[in-house]
Amino acid sequence: MGEALDRIERLDPELCAFIEVWPARAMASAGSVDRRLPLAGLPFAVKGPAGIRSYAARRLVAAGAVPVGSTAVPGPGTYWQTWGRGAHGRTVNPHRADRTPGGSSAGSAVAVAAGMVPLATGSDGAGSVRIPAAWCGVFGLKTTRGLLPSPDRTGLATAGVLARRVREARLYLRCVLDGYVEAPRARTPVRATYSPDLGFARTDPAVEAVVRAAVDRLVAAGTVRLDGAPDSSLSLLDPRETWLAVRGGEPPRTAGAEAGSGAEAPADVRAENDRRLDTYFARTPLLLTPVTPNRPHGHDGPGPDVYSTALTWAFNLSGHPAASLPAGFTPDGCPVGLQLVAERGADVSLLEIARVAEEALPIVRP
Repeated sequence: MGEALDRIERLDPELCAFIEVWPARAMASAGSVDRRLPLAGLPFAVKGPAGIRSYAARRLVAAGAVPVGSTAVPGPGTYWQTWGRGAHGRTVNPHRADRTPGGSSAGSAVAVAAGMVPLATGSDGAGSVRIPAAWCGVFGLKTTRGLLPSPDRTGLATAGVLARRVREARLYLRCVLDGYVEAPRARTPVRATYSPDLGFARTDPAVEAVVRAAVDRLVAAGTVRLDGAPDSSLSLLDPRETWLAVRGGEPPRTAGAEAGSGAEAPADVRAENDRRLDTYFARTPLLLTPVTPNRPHGHDGPGPDVYSTALTWAFNLSGHPAASLPAGFTPDGCPVGLQLVAERGADVSLLEIARVAEEALPIVRP
């Protein structure tokens, strides 16, 4: 515990990952925790000022883990393409200080990437765990909708975790999920397909090259087998307008309400994407994509009409579990994430697949 607090004290003034740090409380809790508990004395961070009251945080504490502080989230008035703001200022990417760490679980990702804590809680409504995980070079999991309690009435945001490695994420899920059953070791190669764009996103060639190389390494290692059948590819409708409508609380509209517009109504886009995903996962257990179409942008924003969420928010609408696994770095030193998506409810199996994939993807950090 002392090592984690010392590292926070030393690094956080520059990285600005934390809103608050609780050293006295953490040391007292670590000294009195029941050593028979599964996470006895494990330091962790919670997302945002209300994170300590979240369901996941309460379960981690009950398992013996010790919260050390609350992590940075976007400040008031920040546009939803997110940045973080900690007690010491703007949250920076630990790999490139001139770039954002992503958000909204910004501080959680930075705290894990910098080795301040082994894991941190997060939540993901459009990619808010997976994007900062990808851009900070750590592992991130968005759970299946409804698997864990969430205060989000739209159903878009689900609980998640950021961790240095998959094993810490498995500890998290084991302790927060009632009825957790360990998955058997994944039978490899796992059948999968790879999509660089889900049929609509404009993916940066440098990002696509890193992710494609990671997928090729998984194939070469015998971890995955890409399905080459003519009907195996997956193409979705762009969910941007649908996600915005659901987040804004708009009632579903039918295609008739859009007559003459040439565009499909949000409710129809969601239903069609759900149909395509159900068909896909009925025959193939794993989908691989980049986490984001772009690399980490500067602190002034991504630019007009650039959506870092383009490849993530479809799975918030559909409810599928999805993870970000470090894939490598672009030539200019920006981390890139590989997204792994599985059938609804297959979170434990997804973590097992991610663990095997992680073994085949040792990342050489620049």
